[in-house]
Amino acid sequence: ATKEKVAQCLTMCFINLFLPSFSSTLIRPVPGISPPDKDGRTLHRTKRGWMWNSFFLLEEWTGSGKQYVGKLHSDMDTEDGSVKYVLTGDGAGTIFEIDENSGDIHATRRLDREEKASYTLSAKAINKTSGQVLERASDFIIKIHDINDNEPKFSKDTYLASVPEMSNVGAFVMKVLATDADDESYGNSARLVYSILQGQPYFSVEPDTGVIRTALPNMIRENREHYQVVIQAKDMAGQMGGLSGTATVNITLLDVNNSPPRFNFSVYTLNAFESAEVGSSVGSIKANDADTGENAEMWYSILDGDGQDVFSIVTDAARQEGVIIVKKPLDYESKRIYSLNVQVTNTHLDRRFSHLGPFSDTATVKITVKDVDEPPVFGRSHYIFEVDEDAPPGKSVGTVSARDPDAINHLVKYTIDRHTDLERLFNIDSNNGTISILQTLDRETSKWHNISVLATEISGSLQTRVPVFIKVRDVNDNAPEFAMYYETFVCENVKAGQLIQTISAVDTDEPLVAHKFVFSLSTVNPNFTIFDNEDNTARILTRRGGFSRQEMSSYLLPVVISDNDYPIQSSTSTLTVRVCACDSRGKVQTCSTEALLLSAGLSTGALVAILLLIVVLFAALRRQKKKEPLIISKEDVRDNVVSYNDEGGGEEDTQAFDIGTLRNPEVIDTNKMRRDIIPEMLFPFRRVSPIKDNTDVRDFINSRLQENDSDPTAPPYDSLATYAYEGNGSLAESLSSLESTATEGDQDFDYLSHWGPPFKKLADMYIGKETHRET
Repeated sequence: ATKEKVAQCLTMCFINLFLPSFSSTLIRPVPGISPPDKDGRTLHRTKRGWMWNSFFLLEEWTGSGKQYVGKLHSDMDTEDGSVKYVLTGDGAGTIFEIDENSGDIHATRRLDREEKASYTLSAKAINKTSGQVLERASDFIIKIHDINDNEPKFSKDTYLASVPEMSNVGAFVMKVLATDADDESYGNSARLVYSILQGQPYFSVEPDTGVIRTALPNMIRENREHYQVVIQAKDMAGQMGGLSGTATVNITLLDVNNSPPRFNFSVYTLNAFESAEVGSSVGSIKANDADTGENAEMWYSILDGDGQDVFSIVTDAARQEGVIIVKKPLDYESKRIYSLNVQVTNTHLDRRFSHLGPFSDTATVKITVKDVDEPPVFGRSHYIFEVDEDAPPGKSVGTVSARDPDAINHLVKYTIDRHTDLERLFNIDSNNGTISILQTLDRETSKWHNISVLATEISGSLQTRVPVFIKVRDVNDNAPEFAMYYETFVCENVKAGQLIQTISAVDTDEPLVAHKFVFSLSTVNPNFTIFDNEDNTARILTRRGGFSRQEMSSYLLPVVISDNDYPIQSSTSTLTVRVCACDSRGKVQTCSTEALLLSAGLSTGALVAILLLIVVLFAALRRQKKKEPLIISKEDVRDNVVSYNDEGGGEEDTQAFDIGTLRNPEVIDTNKMRRDIIPEMLFPFRRVSPIKDNTDVRDFINSRLQENDSDPTAPPYDSLATYAYEGNGSLAESLSSLESTATEGDQDFDYLSHWGPPFKKLADMYIGKETHRET
């Protein structure tokens, strides 16, 4: 027999011995037997077709050739070659094939149960010659028998897990699970057992469930934080020869607050300058905590010490440091060393580990104050002075005082910040700080003056400013006057004692008590009288009736108004009372004089002619008015300023003035020009002076230039500053325009009229002078 036949026989023997219930069965009909029915009658059974259950086939066949499955046989087959077996269904013709003559079924390739566990096929027998179906189609199943050919597999190659440090033995870490593709219902091919290959003695795994647990108590994260554990899953119940798979579990110990904070040193030394501002940082200290996250969060505080009133400590949450902050100003001259007792404490405590405490620590912080050159210090933060508004210039207002707080006292000088005293109303003694007034003050113009006084060390540049508030006390120096302009009229038909006006007054002074004004007439008036209401108002009444516009169109009534302060101030205000025509009810109809003229017989045309005549006469008088000469008297040798009111040539006018004359301080008496006569030369003789290095001129100009640059009242645009410096015996002498000629000879100034509008005024002056001289 061949090897294939031997393998087929062994397979069939295995199936028959170990799987008798699954062997194939061919049922043949038995002729001549008719079983009785339930009524006792004999029933004749017809011929029954073939039937079978299942075939079994081992997976992963390793033999050579085709794998024998089983044999189909019909009782209609007499083995004369007339019967043909036909196979259909899953894999028929590809995976499975049948010998159509013998009915033997073979598998053409190796099968994998994990790929497909069973195949359903159908077989029938037919006559080769006639094609008649001898056996109708019957279904059967070929089941693939499992072998242990798949190792266990985990869902992941690497797992991540964590467990709190200091956990007890047996604390749950995680559960891992592996699967086996083999048949669980057959043998132990898919029965898994878990074991730990790496990670002992720290962790263990339950063999049946894959649950990982801690194996050692009180593992400390600060000693070791990460662990790598290798878990194995083995089939065949862990027996020898079983297949296995592994997975790696990376386990991290989670932190708990089991480590108290500790300072590295018992004493810390910090330095602080006495100029440190309140709220500024002096330095920081830091304690160490082996924990992480919120378990390492700390809080710093000051327990005691002589510096707890001067310094405070705040916790920097990001750096976990204690920052020392200045709470009060420091003074090197007063105290130079401070001591603080500082405590650090964990903010999140775990009561389970309180026995490992205390979870706090203390340290001493010594702070040394360093000396710095400090600016002067005023005795007050601000000063308030009062002065009467009528105080004469030079009157003392008050005194400010400052001192140098350094150990070595330097002298202090005082100045006023002129940006706060633009009008230069005040002055200060630079040595003793006494403030006085330079000009008379007016309370009605400004009640308060706010200036800044600077105190500067004489030996240095450090300075301090202090605000000074000066109140101007009121003095009764203003007389009361009418509160408004009054338009008063009296009717022609008025009666005596009738009210024509009520007046009131105002006073810019502010007395200690309320204003009290007294009204009276400067002289006895036969037409009007005044009645004081004693409430700062007065009534104007008529003394008589029968006023007439023809006699008097208006009356001037002087009213004297006095106050009651000391010294008493009074003024006389004139009230103009116009006489008007009124109706019977006293309503004004007209107050003009035109009606009177018309009533006198003058027509409107005559009035217009008179007005025109007056205008013509006025114009003629103005033309004949004598023009005043440029120089009133030749004996007047003072400089005279003539305003031409014309715009100059601007920056391009380079002939206006020669600065070279300022650079020669020598005295030259020749060709001196007089200042009290009209110029007679258009281009005066100019002497070319030698240019020398005149330090006095340069220093003077630089000094004036610096004053103008630092002047806060200077305009915000380029301007010409005339220094009017002539030097010692300068050739330029006075810069007056009257010295623009060398002689007193007459000249013809008619050419000025041809120079255009900019010189019209000048032409009128000089040509007009010549005309007057000829006349």
